[in-house]
Amino acid sequence: MESCADKPKLSILNLGLGPAGAEKVISLLLKKLVDDYSVTLFLIFKERHYNIPEEVEVIGFTNRPSTSPMIIKIICAVAILFKYNWLLRKRKIRYAISFLPFPNFLNGISSMLHPSIKFLISERGFPSNNTSKKVSHYISKLFYPVFYNRCDKLFSNSVYINQDLKDNFGIKIPMEVIYNPIEIPKNVIESSKFAQKTGPINVITVGSLIPRKNQISIVKAIKCSKNQHNLSIIGQGNLKNDLISSIADMGLEKQVKLLGGGYKNVNEFLITYDCFVLSSNTEGFPNALLEAMAAGLPCISTNCFSGPKELLNENEDFTVLKGDFFVGKYGILVNVNDPEGLAMALDYLYENPKELERLSLQSLKRSKDYQLDNIYKLFNQFIIN
Repeated sequence: MESCADKPKLSILNLGLGPAGAEKVISLLLKKLVDDYSVTLFLIFKERHYNIPEEVEVIGFTNRPSTSPMIIKIICAVAILFKYNWLLRKRKIRYAISFLPFPNFLNGISSMLHPSIKFLISERGFPSNNTSKKVSHYISKLFYPVFYNRCDKLFSNSVYINQDLKDNFGIKIPMEVIYNPIEIPKNVIESSKFAQKTGPINVITVGSLIPRKNQISIVKAIKCSKNQHNLSIIGQGNLKNDLISSIADMGLEKQVKLLGGGYKNVNEFLITYDCFVLSSNTEGFPNALLEAMAAGLPCISTNCFSGPKELLNENEDFTVLKGDFFVGKYGILVNVNDPEGLAMALDYLYENPKELERLSLQSLKRSKDYQLDNIYKLFNQFIIN
């Protein structure tokens, strides 16, 4: 076996390793990367939610500040940039990978100082919808082409992200799509538990309680449905109190529960439910949806950019009217912010338990395409090609 000293030296730079999508992808890829590389994980913020292999050396730069003046943030960013570049040189890194815009900007700057290093960056969200403020959007339009184009290659998790980067942000470096990996839960059993389903549909959704995730649309769908459904929401965020208030106003306290966030193994919750719903207004590539499919749950998702159509209908186009739904190859799709259409989709599953069973099996079938071993092979080829 190749010793650690003989392996190519690779680093990954990210904001942190908190409970979010890009961080989950990194934690999974690290399990395979350590077999082929000597890996250093650079974290701008010293936060760790996911377990990582003991072979990975972790270097955290700073604690995440609650509030700091802008000048302090700028000074801190410059200090991190200098330390990061010193460590790249000291550790003789050959491949420097980064995830998300700010780490990607740091890699873009660093590429000018280290011509022998291959700098690989990853965009994880749909760029044109990533920011809600106009000034942030204009900053992105300015800095993306300046810093991203200095790197060697880019990979994202959706064809729509790459197209948006090319058309609207002037990205000209080679780009590839490498979808998020998944581990199939060991306790998932292909069964016919849904075939005899009676009573309410027990729905679960997972995501930060922020406007982009739009969980309130699921709550509204529960309210306007002609049948009774129960909803559990896993996640935390600044919209928690607004959701609690809306649930109370609709008289749904017995049907809708907020379970909080911070769970390391959401799968143990997923497998006890009947259906997963993704209600997002926009996504990069929805990890939560893929994890629900790997847990064998029938899935309903908004047809947002980007990811759901690729997952649930192999990226084939379709048309669905407002207030209606579309049964795709591997799940059901509804329009963004359409509680009536979502309610109809839930009622459809309630009235057709055999569809619950069929879509459960389709979820499992589709999720196998994204197993970690398969995705890692593509990722490793991307690195060394």
